[in-house]
Amino acid sequence: MKIVENTNIANLSPLASAIYDKLAHNQQMLFLTWECKDDELTNQVAHFLNHFDAAIAHLKGKVEFMLPLTAFHLMAHRATSKWPADEELCRSLAKIAANHTVYWRAGRFDFNVSAKPIIYGIMNITPDSFYDGGRYNTPEAMREHIRQMVAAGADVIEVNGQTTKPGGFKEVSPEEELARIVPGIKMLQEDFPNVAIAVDTYKLPVMERVLEMGVDIINDVQAFDDQRKLLLLKNSRAGLVTMHSSRDREYGNLTVEMKHFFEHNLAKISEAGINLDRVIIDEGIGYSKVADGEQDYAMMRNIDEFRYLNRPIMVAISRKGFGKKLFDLPKDERLPVTLIAETYMYLHGGRVLRVHDIEETRQLVKMIDTITAGYWQRG
Repeated sequence: MKIVENTNIANLSPLASAIYDKLAHNQQMLFLTWECKDDELTNQVAHFLNHFDAAIAHLKGKVEFMLPLTAFHLMAHRATSKWPADEELCRSLAKIAANHTVYWRAGRFDFNVSAKPIIYGIMNITPDSFYDGGRYNTPEAMREHIRQMVAAGADVIEVNGQTTKPGGFKEVSPEEELARIVPGIKMLQEDFPNVAIAVDTYKLPVMERVLEMGVDIINDVQAFDDQRKLLLLKNSRAGLVTMHSSRDREYGNLTVEMKHFFEHNLAKISEAGINLDRVIIDEGIGYSKVADGEQDYAMMRNIDEFRYLNRPIMVAISRKGFGKKLFDLPKDERLPVTLIAETYMYLHGGRVLRVHDIEETRQLVKMIDTITAGYWQRG
């Protein structure tokens, strides 16, 4: 037996083709054909697939079916356990899984974001960041915060020395920014070597220095807008977080123009000689020009529109201003609404969760992953 993907949509109507495309890209549905050698096997396969609530067409010598990618991995595991001697089946399942595996290669780390989401912790070494400014400005406070994030399950810790909060911010010199973040980078390197180190900066001199130090990730809210940045990154192994910002843009159709932005931005990065498996994208929620938050809510909703780019998508909404706008919540009381919004975005394709609250985010991921893998069958 073997399983193949159905990618031939030539005979579909234009509307059916558009629906197929939405299901395949936005909702990560797989359209598959399980080829069988005889009717008995076909019946067995159809019965087996019914346990996964799959849409099934039981045909002569084959079963055509539709399955979410999240269910495919569990189905593949159970299929290889049920038919372990069928090498062709096992090879075909492995091939499909490989075709739908996305990596983020970031410095010392190769993250398989298809298999496991990334919990990306934030540590602001600033007096004026919107949420935690001033909390970690001593070595003792910094070390304890890092220890807590690592113990809770952070895969990445981002050290930030320049706020870019909405409503205006004071720009500091590269020297001041480095003075803030270098101690934290050294602390991570010396005491927590198994955690990826990120730096959030848009300044070229800061990028140069921290890359010399060996950080794994550069997060640029200006989307690597300077060719000198791209040349610098080309000659490193660091991962890139490239962010869309609408603070300086007018939009007719937000989703369409965001697609154009990312397509152009990723092409520019690729043309500079940087492999796109080093890049993830951030929609830039909280960086909207429209102050009422409507663009932010649209970006929360439309996150799955960018899955076709085949790059991991960051969810970066932790304790942001929508909690104030919708519920008049102070920043210290925004965790519940943050987790609700993060859950929606995680379910719709966000695989890198940039957060202040590591333990709660880890619980969110485990709960959602447990539910989405909840295909029970006896024995």
